[in-house]
Amino acid sequence: MSAINYHYAGAEPAIVAIGGGTGLSTMLRGLKHYTRNITAIVTVADDGGGSGVLRDELHMPPPGDIRNCIQALADTEPAMEALLGYRFTDGRLKGQSFGNLFLAALNGMSKSFDEAVQKMSEVLAVKGRVLPVTNENIHLMAEFDDGCEILGESKIAMYKKYSKARIRRVRLLPEKPPALSASIEAIKRAEMIIIGPGSLYTSLIPNLLTGGSVQAIVNSNALRVYVLNVMTQDGETEGYTASDHIKALFAHSNAKLFDYCLANNLPVPGDILERYRQEDAEPTVLDKNEIKRLGVELVCAPVADWRGGFARHDPDALARELIRLFHEKSPTRVYS
Repeated sequence: MSAINYHYAGAEPAIVAIGGGTGLSTMLRGLKHYTRNITAIVTVADDGGGSGVLRDELHMPPPGDIRNCIQALADTEPAMEALLGYRFTDGRLKGQSFGNLFLAALNGMSKSFDEAVQKMSEVLAVKGRVLPVTNENIHLMAEFDDGCEILGESKIAMYKKYSKARIRRVRLLPEKPPALSASIEAIKRAEMIIIGPGSLYTSLIPNLLTGGSVQAIVNSNALRVYVLNVMTQDGETEGYTASDHIKALFAHSNAKLFDYCLANNLPVPGDILERYRQEDAEPTVLDKNEIKRLGVELVCAPVADWRGGFARHDPDALARELIRLFHEKSPTRVYS
């Protein structure tokens, strides 16, 4: 892949990307071709799968999303990439990835989780930085419009999947845990802040519920962009339009959180559509007038990818459009 020939004054653009899950790591794989000055701020609210087991048994933050982002930004050989992603298939380690265990071992050798993340990043020659949004041991609580409250990130989607209730609000326990100071500093220095892509209530919003994060974003002079998911998500956002996503983000943070929403405009192939319909998911509807009413400018671009049978973002196309947006909209750009 060749990067667009944009030349910036002083240094490569300072980008902060906020989120979690596969969406954030996918985007990072593309962005690292344009700048080494990138900081990924990653949620630590996950409590399911192998990460949940390590969290419970070792009393550490969940390593999975962090590990995925480190892999995405790492300058490693294919064999090392495969090793980090390898999952054990038998015994008590069944389902665990080697990369998670590696980070867990470093956590045991370190004074804090963010120090362990930094050590793993150094070992793998990461381009940029990966930071947990907080070092606190947090849990996610969801309030549904049927009056139920569900504790635990993995249980929220399961409850939503088998009920007609909609998520009204999510919060962290303990509430307003302090954001990592390095995360706040990265936001303050950023020229571009990207929120998403990722699961709305379980990957994106938890980052905004940490003490200091939202105010730092709102006070920033950076270009602030929300990357909309290609599809709605079963268990979280069935029936949501683009503006519903934006309203949820604003309701949990601030109506001045971002100014732009980048959305895919490629039509979804029929076979992919049918597969997602069986899971009560569909392409996210772009209700342009309502987005505009919210004070957000919608930017549409062909950034989706269907390889592997899933509707996801193409890392190269997404990064290219984000850098193009920075080039066109950032008041501090200098290019030739």
